[in-house]
Amino acid sequence: MIDQVLTATKPALLRAAPKLRSRRASTPVLLTAMVGDTAVLFIAMVLSSWLRFGTSLARFGVGAAAVHWTDYLYRAAFGTLLFILLLPHRKVYDLQGILRMRQALPAILRAALTWLLAFMALSYLLRTGREISRIYVLMAFTLATSGFLLWRALLAQVAASEAVVHRLRERILFVGWSPQATSLARALAADRRNPYEVVGYVPSGEHDRSEPCGLARRLGGAEDLAELLQQQAVDLVILAQLGPSTEETVRVASLCEKEMVDFKVIPNCFEILLSCLQLQSVSGVPVLGVSHLALDYPLNVMVKRAVDLVGGFVGLLLSAPIIAAFGLMVYSEDPGPIIYRQRRLGRDGTPFWIYKIRSMKLDAEKDGKVGWTVKNDPRRLRVGAFMRRWNIDELPQFWNVLSGEMSLVGPRPERPELIKVFKEEISHYNARHQIKPGLTGWAQVNGFRGDTDLNGRVRCDLYYMENWSVLLDFQIMLMTFCKRANAC
Repeated sequence: MIDQVLTATKPALLRAAPKLRSRRASTPVLLTAMVGDTAVLFIAMVLSSWLRFGTSLARFGVGAAAVHWTDYLYRAAFGTLLFILLLPHRKVYDLQGILRMRQALPAILRAALTWLLAFMALSYLLRTGREISRIYVLMAFTLATSGFLLWRALLAQVAASEAVVHRLRERILFVGWSPQATSLARALAADRRNPYEVVGYVPSGEHDRSEPCGLARRLGGAEDLAELLQQQAVDLVILAQLGPSTEETVRVASLCEKEMVDFKVIPNCFEILLSCLQLQSVSGVPVLGVSHLALDYPLNVMVKRAVDLVGGFVGLLLSAPIIAAFGLMVYSEDPGPIIYRQRRLGRDGTPFWIYKIRSMKLDAEKDGKVGWTVKNDPRRLRVGAFMRRWNIDELPQFWNVLSGEMSLVGPRPERPELIKVFKEEISHYNARHQIKPGLTGWAQVNGFRGDTDLNGRVRCDLYYMENWSVLLDFQIMLMTFCKRANAC
């Protein structure tokens, strides 16, 4: 009788019927991805052999006419298996990689390039007869990569539809609340492709008075957590606010382990470079800290520098006539030096001279005040307004790129006088100085140019630092040109 009374007084949320775990619901999608990947790759390999040896292309190449396209079926099977094995499964075969092609794209392209080299090498080492056709390998690489990407783009569209993604999402329960939990909940609510669903939260302890501001329902108290994990079919518990004691944290972690629920902690003591957090063992003791950024590794630095040297040389060569033409216009309007140099801070806060075509009058800062230009700035030359609109005044900075003080892509450098103020007022502002500044950057292509929100600019710069890749650099450069073209 007492048990019946207690059950009747439980909130309706605690009496809800348990649901199947969403991680089980995602299994068919992951299997579909693997089967589809294999089928697309094999079809691409077979199609390549038919195009090479079953069409008029067979007339090209020594001995190609004597090869029947079915003779390459075993190579198609081998190439498909090799491609699948080279795919980094952690990034390509999880919900994040399937729902967000952009996250998986660098991993897929790296695997494709590795496949091209490995397939050629292994085919020569393991050859049993004729040498493999290099035309076939290039065709297989092109068709397999493009076919794979098109198939994955289609799968992402289907999986991201509300009818499907709703069944795939893992159910999150927050324990406690914090500003970081607010940011996470808002980001999940705004992203229809996210693989998570917030079911609610419970306080981290009896003294927890935090509120989620309508972003999550309060499902009960901390004492109800064990029952909520079952009744709400929770997949993931996120400890957003540490309780008053270590014992409380251990209790939540142990409960999740017993109920086979994933357990994660928002590290409130870390607010930047979160993707670089790693748990390391130092003399057998676990230590959580920020690991190296991608651009801390020498190989990545060398690759980025090589791109900068080529891009800087080509950019300076192509822009030299433009610099000369606008230099003459500047001199005719306001005689004096054409090239203007200004002190900026680079990597690790090292000062350097940045070069520009002068766009303002010679006495623009005679009063000693340092600041940004404003709209319709009276100090600006007539030709200077046009140059600033199209960033023509920044073309001499290709020399800064060649000299190694800047990169083609990176956070925009600022003047030391302004940084003294910004680093005190803007959180994490100086963290952007861990890499070289750039001619353009992720902040600029996302609209944070000139006198705009500095907090947004810093967030974009930190995102770039955490997610750097050569492909991201080329994407930013392409977006820079496209944005300027659209401005026409």
